Amino acid sequence: MLTKTVLITGASSGFGEACARKFAAEGHRLILAARRTDRIELLAEELGEQVNVLPLTLDVRERESVDEQLTGLPAEFSVVDVLVNNAGLALGLNLADKADLDHWDTMVDTNIKGLMYCTRAILPGMVARGAGHVVNIGSVAASWPYPGGNAYGGTKAFVQQFSRNLRADLVGKNIRVSLVEPGMCDTEFSLVRFEGDAVKASSVYEGMQPLTGKDVADIVYWTTQVPPHINVNQLEVMPVAQAWSPFSVHRDS
Repeated sequence: MLTKTVLITGASSGFGEACARKFAAEGHRLILAARRTDRIELLAEELGEQVNVLPLTLDVRERESVDEQLTGLPAEFSVVDVLVNNAGLALGLNLADKADLDHWDTMVDTNIKGLMYCTRAILPGMVARGAGHVVNIGSVAASWPYPGGNAYGGTKAFVQQFSRNLRADLVGKNIRVSLVEPGMCDTEFSLVRFEGDAVKASSVYEGMQPLTGKDVADIVYWTTQVPPHINVNQLEVMPVAQAWSPFSVHRDS
């Protein structure tokens, strides 16, 4: 098996950490980027017993820092074969008229701008080499709205359309672009959304079996392992216990 260099953003927890563990288990070289230095260094130390790992303290919202760090990687890690754009979050579940604008700003800056900054920093190298794979982590919220999803769903709709347009831009350049859109998954996602309220976070998954980070990591890894003439464009995945709701209809009483 060819050893690849895999850059994963938001790698200190959730899907990112699970992807790091999966790619490490398969023997790939890792660049693990996250805001929380302590957690990313602990993970890098653990996985470093299996593979070469470079931990990066990186806030994807900071454009200059992203460009400086990702275009100035050490020689051993400078050829990025797979970029997993995982860094992202949801904040709050208020309806739009009561939503916190700071929450909206943070989601736009992270889920949209951060993804763009990382992609733009890595893509020229892939194009120059005529090889590479960008895997974007989206959400079923891109296609299926729900009350309180407002800005979060909007940011993931951007990820969906941006992924499609990347495919259009990169035709003939031998670069793959895949979009993985998970549904309900028991990670730190809800804990972050409810700003550390563990009771609210756990109630989201009460009485049902959600996806796990490992489930999603296995899917992400699979998209990178299909034969080279195949591109997995978009893959939406939900737990069996989750499905689409009936249309909401308000009726005058």
